[in-house]
Amino acid sequence: MSDPRSGTGGTGGTDPGRTAPDLSAAVVTAAAALSEALEVVEEARGALYRFHRLTGKADGKLDDAMEALRAAGASDLADLVQQRLVGRDVLPDRWTFQVVEEYDDGYWSVFRDVEAEVRDTLTGGRRHVGEARMKRERQA
Repeated sequence: MSDPRSGTGGTGGTDPGRTAPDLSAAVVTAAAALSEALEVVEEARGALYRFHRLTGKADGKLDDAMEALRAAGASDLADLVQQRLVGRDVLPDRWTFQVVEEYDDGYWSVFRDVEAEVRDTLTGGRRHVGEARMKRERQA
């Protein structure tokens, strides 16, 4: 009979090797702690990409604002927007795409590499061993 909790119609989908019974709880906890930190970094990266996209969208909306200002007879204010806001760097000499690239290249990719190296060393590269064990225990 299938287990409705598995979502697969199978036996729960946890390969016994996936739970790494050969590893101590301390090793699994250590690997999981670093993996959890990486998950937070992934979430931060998503927020950074959202910041990038929203900033670009706002910059594009300035065209509408300038057009509305000109239509309202406020060309001097439209010029102010053009001169001080359109295409403005968000950080010195950087647009958001450059911030994203620097984060990706200088932090996120290094974090991922270190997490993978630690996981390779501790768990033979197996991911989410702690969660696999929790799944096995909760579905037992």
